[in-house]
Amino acid sequence: MTRYSPIFFLLLLALGCTNEKQSHTTANHKIDSLLQIMTVEEKVGQLNFPVGDLFNTGPTVRTTESARFDELIKQGKITGLFNVHGARYTARLQKIAVEESRLGIPLLFGADVIHGFKTVFPLPLAEAASWDLEAIELAARVAAIEATASGINFNFAPMVDIARDARWGRVSEGAGEDPYLGSLIAAARVRGFQGNQLSDANTLAACVKHFAAYGAPIAGRDYNTVDMSLQTLHETYLPPYEAAVKAGSATIMTSFNELNGIPATGHNYLLQEVLRKQWGFKGMVVSDWQSIGEMLDHGFVADSLEAAKKAIEAGTDMDMMADIYLKKIPVLIANGQLDQTVLDQAVRRVLELKFKLGLFDNPYLYSDTLREQNEIRSASNLAAAHEVAKKSIVLLKNENNILPLSKDIKRLAVIGPLANNKEDMNGSWSFFGEAQHPVSILEGIKGKVSPATKISYAEGCNLYDNETVKFAEAVRMAKEADVVVMVLGESAVMNGEGASRADITLPGVQQQLLEAVHKTNKPIVVLLMNGRPLAIEWMSKNVSGIVETWTLGSQAGLAVADVVFGDYNPSGKLPITFPRAVGQLPIYYNHKHTGRPYLGKHEEPLTERVYRSRYRDVPNTPLYAFGFGLSYSIFEYSNLSLSSASIQANETLTVSVKVKNSSARDGEEVVQLYIRDLVASTTRPVKELKGFQKVLIKAGEEKTITFTIGKDQLSFVNEALQTVAEPGRFQVMVGGSSDNTLNEFFELK
Repeated sequence: MTRYSPIFFLLLLALGCTNEKQSHTTANHKIDSLLQIMTVEEKVGQLNFPVGDLFNTGPTVRTTESARFDELIKQGKITGLFNVHGARYTARLQKIAVEESRLGIPLLFGADVIHGFKTVFPLPLAEAASWDLEAIELAARVAAIEATASGINFNFAPMVDIARDARWGRVSEGAGEDPYLGSLIAAARVRGFQGNQLSDANTLAACVKHFAAYGAPIAGRDYNTVDMSLQTLHETYLPPYEAAVKAGSATIMTSFNELNGIPATGHNYLLQEVLRKQWGFKGMVVSDWQSIGEMLDHGFVADSLEAAKKAIEAGTDMDMMADIYLKKIPVLIANGQLDQTVLDQAVRRVLELKFKLGLFDNPYLYSDTLREQNEIRSASNLAAAHEVAKKSIVLLKNENNILPLSKDIKRLAVIGPLANNKEDMNGSWSFFGEAQHPVSILEGIKGKVSPATKISYAEGCNLYDNETVKFAEAVRMAKEADVVVMVLGESAVMNGEGASRADITLPGVQQQLLEAVHKTNKPIVVLLMNGRPLAIEWMSKNVSGIVETWTLGSQAGLAVADVVFGDYNPSGKLPITFPRAVGQLPIYYNHKHTGRPYLGKHEEPLTERVYRSRYRDVPNTPLYAFGFGLSYSIFEYSNLSLSSASIQANETLTVSVKVKNSSARDGEEVVQLYIRDLVASTTRPVKELKGFQKVLIKAGEEKTITFTIGKDQLSFVNEALQTVAEPGRFQVMVGGSSDNTLNEFFELK
């Protein structure tokens, strides 16, 4: 039986405690009663969220000794702990909060469960390459099941920041460059984490981050300044956050960056006007790690007292790791510098979250040792990770159909620093995944080929230094092989937070290793493991096959081997553009046309070619476009047709296209719909994704795919920040990639 502190026990009796989820009205009554008996210090304690143990993403400013936290919990000075997990450990801490603190308010236990818990799924960018919303939701669902079995009830995910610059390390955590795709994925991840009812034992509170526009730092350097028009903000960067809010995300996290001169944690326009008023968000807002204190470094406030005032008045309810609320809000209240109602509103949102999670009904809901034993790394969870990993792989090049390889190949050389590497299979933000568990690429390959196949393996080089002493062994093995598989890319720590790169070519001497092996004239298939687009133009021109495997997690080796040897037909498409060179960054498919567009027509006079928007040394076009991805099947598009040549604003248009699989293999294709508004009151992108369908088309089969276009697909944010659909001519584009489409036109009256 759950015991409560004396005061809270009397409160529950007075209000009628039940074991069922409290109604909204009952919860409000209980919160009102709590607020009446709470001291200022106890209220501020509900806004204080420190780190517990394990790991951190910033400087640790306090001891993490258990005895210290036990005492803070008893005193009601913390609302929960970050990076504490384990059913027994969280139950012990929860018991202190419920039975030994004056008010008995239960704790939150938060963590970054970004792409899996103990069962690690592909990086979020990789999952986005699946263009499979059900698979993405499943990955989040499994992560929630495992994390909640280990005591976690508050998850700092999903990250939904739009990213157009591959130099930024946190590209790996999001869904890429497109607001439409990113919005659908944001909602899918929220649904996966939160399930049908937040008080269920296997759901946790999602925390959409980083609000807002964290993915657009100048020069791609993490934490850097963000400066953009409000029109661009609303049209490109805000939609995924809004989609997550509409999907019911319980919480929002502010971002580290400043936006147009105001740090996000103290940004009234973002947190009050947009989030609360325009979107109607009722949930709790938490700062990022010490971001309240970092407003001093921004030069936005003079001291921590002012930082606390600006942050809480702007709408940042909870202070992660800075201790500023704990120390300064009581001073502000005592001096009459902060309205008590502002503090009460922030505390109310935190308590509402705890009610929604069912913690007041059962504080130990998420501390179930039996679930922890049975539901972590279960066979079904690993099978789900395997399935999602296969769907995330993108085939970039397949010259002369070198892939899939035969399982009966006689001699196969596997070369590269990531080939027999387990540690980096989990990728960044996989703190809970254990390095010994993932299946390596080499293990996956060995498990797939026939017993007669001779496999030779050479590391060739490592990922960090310029040592070439291992090249000779790799070249020797390549010479003796029929085909060479090279596993190249980035280590886990080369992407993620604080991992921006000015040079996005292959790290270390991997490029030199590739060129040395290439000189053997043996067919080469490169398996890329990375968390961002890489500049690989030489590779693209000189090797026979390229498979973008990303970082796939626990079942990486199995999934990659399935694709390489043909047991799975790759169906992934790029959610982000691959540049030819770093100098093209930021590069994205939905760019504007400019007044002097370069069309690549070399028959133009020299002066016409020079005075155009172009580079002298690199084409404008990407190496691999958004939406690109090959298959072992061949898909032919034809007969794009529109149901009408014109529609009224209140009408819809049906777009249909025929897609035929002209190969002998069944395959899945992502059919993509793009639209261009040819003339508008503000200039429009050359194309915008407005729909897609992932469909299975059997060998020899032809399917008719249809889309519906209406006002929602034709609207944009104008200069006055109004969402409008203007009359005029529109271009419709449908195809298997953003740069390979059939085209038609219609008129909006």
